[in-house]
Amino acid sequence: MSSLKLPRPSTPHLMLSATLLATCLLAACTQPSAPSPSVRPVRHDSDIIAAIRMAGDKEKSAISVNPLRDPGVAALQDVAVTDERNGRYDDAIAKLDQALKISPDSPDLLQDRAELAIRAKDYAAAEKLARRSWELGPRLGPLCARNWQTIVEMRQQANDDAGAASARKWVQQCHVEGVPRY
Repeated sequence: MSSLKLPRPSTPHLMLSATLLATCLLAACTQPSAPSPSVRPVRHDSDIIAAIRMAGDKEKSAISVNPLRDPGVAALQDVAVTDERNGRYDDAIAKLDQALKISPDSPDLLQDRAELAIRAKDYAAAEKLARRSWELGPRLGPLCARNWQTIVEMRQQANDDAGAASARKWVQQCHVEGVPRY
């Protein structure tokens, strides 16, 4: 077996080349990698809920259905709103769950609970509750817009662009033009 002898870098060019190669290798190791284009930026739950509520707030259709509320349910719902505002999400969820035991088919309670499910990172439940709210609700107006915007947001969370696009069309169908009054 013959031994291979490498020449010593005796010239400045070889030493410069070795130094340059080492510098390039070191630079390649320390450069931050660019994010993958397929990775979506993470949206905070508060941003998702704000988008849902904004969809309801900006819906100015001619139809807005506001059924009479049971006083006991209304009190629980009001406390849940206060709990959510103060960051006590588990308490707010407990209040809405209690209200839903009294009035299980209340579309507004179901939608409020869907939004709190997002706070609990239970995205599957949020979408299911929003769909149930839409099925039982007026299917027009602000509640409808919140229902479908919830579904848009949950489809985006699931990286389902086609589902989100379809749900976005439904948000637009919640709007009904009023009769112009002069």
